[in-house]
Amino acid sequence: MSNLVAAVEQSIRSQRLLRRGESVLVAVSGGLDSMTLLHVLRQLAAKHEWRLVVVHFNHRLRGADSDGDEQFVEATVVKLGLKFIAGRADVAAFAQREKLSVEMAARKLRHDFLARAARRLKIKTVALAHHADDQVELFFLRWLRGGGGKGLAGMKWANPSPSDPAVGLVRPLLDQSKAVLRRYAQEQGIAFREDATNAHLDFLRNRIRNKLLPLLSQKYQPALARSVLRTMDIVGAEADLVRRVAEEWLSQKRRSDFGSAHQPVPIGPGLTVQRERGGRVVKEATLHPTFRPEQIAVELKGQEGAVDFGCLRIYWQIKSRKASLNRMPKFAIGCEYFDAERIGSPVVLRHWRAGDRFQPIGMKAPVKLQDLFVNQKISRAQRHQLVVATTAAGELFWAEGLRIGERFKLDNRTVYRLKWRWLAR
Repeated sequence: MSNLVAAVEQSIRSQRLLRRGESVLVAVSGGLDSMTLLHVLRQLAAKHEWRLVVVHFNHRLRGADSDGDEQFVEATVVKLGLKFIAGRADVAAFAQREKLSVEMAARKLRHDFLARAARRLKIKTVALAHHADDQVELFFLRWLRGGGGKGLAGMKWANPSPSDPAVGLVRPLLDQSKAVLRRYAQEQGIAFREDATNAHLDFLRNRIRNKLLPLLSQKYQPALARSVLRTMDIVGAEADLVRRVAEEWLSQKRRSDFGSAHQPVPIGPGLTVQRERGGRVVKEATLHPTFRPEQIAVELKGQEGAVDFGCLRIYWQIKSRKASLNRMPKFAIGCEYFDAERIGSPVVLRHWRAGDRFQPIGMKAPVKLQDLFVNQKISRAQRHQLVVATTAAGELFWAEGLRIGERFKLDNRTVYRLKWRWLAR
């Protein structure tokens, strides 16, 4: 099994995208991405007893080339022995009639077709070939158009179809780059069609893909995709938090609590909800930006104290080891003990950063925190909310939810003991 097939199988399992024995519509345009998706799912289908049906939508925007795409996909599917369904529509005419952009018209007609095909075949899931590079393009597309937190969070692994909520859309390739897909296609000899319009700069998305992103990668941030995807994870987690807070607050309120005017109602620090024009109370919130320091220095002076940082309140207490020689500290969740003199003062609280290294107790050498996160199955969104603590010299001695640093553990040379306790705020 290739690395890509194994990675996609793991994503499908961890994100719960497909069930064993499920029937799946696979949307295939004929391009590199969707042909690779079809190949990967077919590699896994027998093992998981998936029944694949291939669907293709002809937008009729490129004349003979559009028809050629349809014929190519159909011929490929016939060779694979799978069922094939095609749909077509005059997207340009629909866009003109409905006063939509060609891109929006194509999207609507395509999703309408996929939903109809799914209903007709009594299939609940449609697999799409969106990948990590699509996410990055979407981020800049929505950012340039003034999108909010929900939009900037990008596509989800799974969500309801915009044309029919009873039909689910899944994206098994969402964390894979275009380069990985292209390499797999070359290794496996997968044929695909090139869409010449992808190079046309009339569309904003194409200008982002072909002009803006290469410029940013070459001149400003070589790891652009990784940085943007991390930002999208953070924005998405914050948007989900705001939504949950708003929904919880709204569930406890009556419609009359909002009064007659369409005025924002505060529900907590920086959060408001308001009624939309039709009079219905919307479960939505706006987060007003507030200053949040990237890190703070904490002087461990005196015997005890407390400090708030991120989503945590941290309590600390320093005691002489002699005062408790006959009593071993009680270890509990949310509480650790350190050698206070080795840590020193001040300590620095901050969030995890890419490249952070840490030597957990019991290990002989430092490892990347990111590797520990993977082993502990801590998601990307969760990682960037985690609080870590370092000495004044920058050596990491504690990471929320992980083991303590080896060099700072209690031993028979300890004179002063630091009790470190944390609670969610």
